[in-house]
Amino acid sequence: MTPVEGRLRTRAVRLGPRSLAALCLVSAVGVAGFGWPLFADPTSQVAAHAQDAPWLFAGLLVLLVAVVTATISESGLGPKAVAMLGVLAATGAALRPIGAGTAGIEPMFFLMVLSGRVLGPGFGFVLGSVTMFSSALLTGGVGPWLPFQMLAMGWFTMGAGLLPGPDLLRGRGELALLAAYGFCAAFAYGTVMNLAGWPFMGALASNVAFDPHADVSANLARFLAYCVATSLGWDLGRAVVTVVLTLTLGAPLLKALRRATRRAAFETPVTFEPR
Repeated sequence: MTPVEGRLRTRAVRLGPRSLAALCLVSAVGVAGFGWPLFADPTSQVAAHAQDAPWLFAGLLVLLVAVVTATISESGLGPKAVAMLGVLAATGAALRPIGAGTAGIEPMFFLMVLSGRVLGPGFGFVLGSVTMFSSALLTGGVGPWLPFQMLAMGWFTMGAGLLPGPDLLRGRGELALLAAYGFCAAFAYGTVMNLAGWPFMGALASNVAFDPHADVSANLARFLAYCVATSLGWDLGRAVVTVVLTLTLGAPLLKALRRATRRAAFETPVTFEPR
């Protein structure tokens, strides 16, 4: 077996048709759950229940993320991959409290980028969701926002697994690619999470709050102003920390993850020899 063939076989989860269909379904519902304030008709029942809609979408996302995780697990998340998932999710959950209360110091995003890159998009989605759920239990961050966080982090980690050249690109070029992705995705994560919480501001007398009676362009302007006023500094800090950690620690961590993945031989079934 050539080195390239060996690298091509080091995927913890290979997405089948059912897994891809489940991912597309939950992503479509997630887009609706995040973006409904910008697209709902001011006269619709959804806009009329602006304070209730996030709760309804949160409950639906819990079920859908569970379905996707189960579907991906059924398609090939074996015991070796589960062990790797547990280690990485526990590490990510432990890293999250380090930056609690400090603008943008969130090293778990750096770990998610590199893990998704090495282990692929299917494993990345499950890892991102499980890590966010585990870290929420540690930090007391359980609420209607948690399903949105799980889905957004699943997208974040899965995106790293979809970047080009996973089996051939190495060295500084790969680190630059991962750093650029981490920078942009850190802002994207913060933006979509703002969408999840923004409708709850509808009762506030503010020109940046969601107005269920306004049209799309007016609410979009309000939302952009809300992002700049509330989270731009935090998102910038998250992006910079992700880039710095990727460029400084990325090479040895990528090497360690790839070595562990090769030794795990995920596609080789676990067998027990009789005594």
